[in-house]
Amino acid sequence: MPFIVFEGLDGSGKSSLMERLEELLKRQGIDYVRTREPGGTLLGEELRHFLVRTQGEAPTPRAELLLYEAIRAQHVDRLIRPALQNGRWVICDRYVASSIAFQAAGRQISEEWVRTLNDFATDGVFPDLVVLLDLSVAAAKRRREKRNRERGESDDRIESEAEQFHHRVRESFLEQARSADAARWLVLDAEAEINQLQMLLEQELKRRDWIK
Repeated sequence: MPFIVFEGLDGSGKSSLMERLEELLKRQGIDYVRTREPGGTLLGEELRHFLVRTQGEAPTPRAELLLYEAIRAQHVDRLIRPALQNGRWVICDRYVASSIAFQAAGRQISEEWVRTLNDFATDGVFPDLVVLLDLSVAAAKRRREKRNRERGESDDRIESEAEQFHHRVRESFLEQARSADAARWLVLDAEAEINQLQMLLEQELKRRDWIK
């Protein structure tokens, strides 16, 4: 069964496109599970709180990476692999590419170490398709500010990082999409209208013979 991951800067529109995909799968009678990282399991959601909170002691970069990987290992063992084995699609908001982008590029931790820990945490469970919603850092910030005003919220600890951090994250996503694994990626311009993004995603799923 397909395992599809959505990646991009916070504010790039991942949630909106995932909702459109959910509607499509429901119309076609396809059984699926939607999940996210960090999170996805009871333990993962509890640990997520410590990663995104703006109050209290912040984890060091290495500790942050290990927390993300612990969440991922639990996620794979408890939710992702069982769902795939039971014939369900899995659509996930963030996965291993985010660790390379945020921890290797953003926090400037050795990419080799991040990839090694990704391999250990995933135990061979990798996405069939990675949908990257590419958006400039400035546009992503404007969207987050609008969202926060509407919801009465504020940026979390990761979203609050300096602009240069987010530039490194974006460049890492684009570099990963250009890698030897490029066939696994679908890069979309997140500035496009949601209907256009949905159409491009559906075209890719049909090309892979995953939907009618």
